[in-house]
Amino acid sequence: MQSDTPINTKPRRTLTERAIKYGFLLLMAGMLVFFSVVAEGFASPFSAVFIFQSVAITGILALGVTATLVVDGFDLSIGSTATSSLMLSAYVMVVLELNAFVAVVACLILGAVIGLINGILIVKFRVPDLLATLGMMFLLIGLQRIPTQGRSIATGMTLSDGRVTEGTFSPAFLALGRYRFDFFIENLVPVSVIVLLAVGVLVWGFMELTRHGRLMYAIGSNARAASLAGTNVNRYKVLAYMISGVLASIGGILLAARLGRGDIASGNNLLLDSVAAALIGFAVLGAAKPNAFGTIIGALFIGILLQGLTMMNAPYYTQDFVKGAVLVVALVFTFAFSKRAGAH
Repeated sequence: MQSDTPINTKPRRTLTERAIKYGFLLLMAGMLVFFSVVAEGFASPFSAVFIFQSVAITGILALGVTATLVVDGFDLSIGSTATSSLMLSAYVMVVLELNAFVAVVACLILGAVIGLINGILIVKFRVPDLLATLGMMFLLIGLQRIPTQGRSIATGMTLSDGRVTEGTFSPAFLALGRYRFDFFIENLVPVSVIVLLAVGVLVWGFMELTRHGRLMYAIGSNARAASLAGTNVNRYKVLAYMISGVLASIGGILLAARLGRGDIASGNNLLLDSVAAALIGFAVLGAAKPNAFGTIIGALFIGILLQGLTMMNAPYYTQDFVKGAVLVVALVFTFAFSKRAGAH
């Protein structure tokens, strides 16, 4: 005889929802405990500072990627934009012998212009975002090498016309990447970490608390419906790519200040790490959408993972595999499991 009593699926659903919401943070906490036990010195304050410093630039770039994901776009040019800003700042100070203020302003303008061009290609010429930003990426990779014939920029280098550069990175500029504030321990908190937190708060506040941010989320969910409601979809899409370009330039400035030279190969991993951080952010607190808080947690997760593997003397060539595996698991957990939970 078949019972008419309905099966209570609520406890199972509640458990699944909690796993989706808090599972990633629990994984992160477990990873911290694991590395603290097996890697000597991992739990020290200086190790924590190194992790924050290593993810500061990646996190800022990832926030730019997040801005484009919010409007259902994607920016593949963010790493090359950062490297172009790095090279431009070095060229302005070392070759043109101008001051740090001019270098910073020039880099920010460069980032805004690159974002504007990306946005125009996408909304006016209907070029798919992946193709438009991929083309911009290759264009910038070539463009940044032309002035120095593919060489890095440093004081005392000989240019193609035989002139020897005499300009230097100003102390004020280098302080952006090297100065540390005292926080209980002397010289503990780098400037780049403060910049990351400030940018994160600004992006989070803009996306979550302002009308413009909510409209950008609406565009990402359904651009046609947002347009019918009176939103200027094209303008907000261009704005998202300009935000991405400016944030990439800020990352490039901080990287140049840390290195003290225009290193042509220094931004090779910026794109992959920043994209990974932005996508991992989907899994934080079960958001299942691009968000600034999740992106910063994603960048921190990658930093903790790489720091732990390094301190365990894991081969460097395994790090990309581990990052990719974590990204795949996070995305499967976010989308496949969340859809299954919603179906019950």
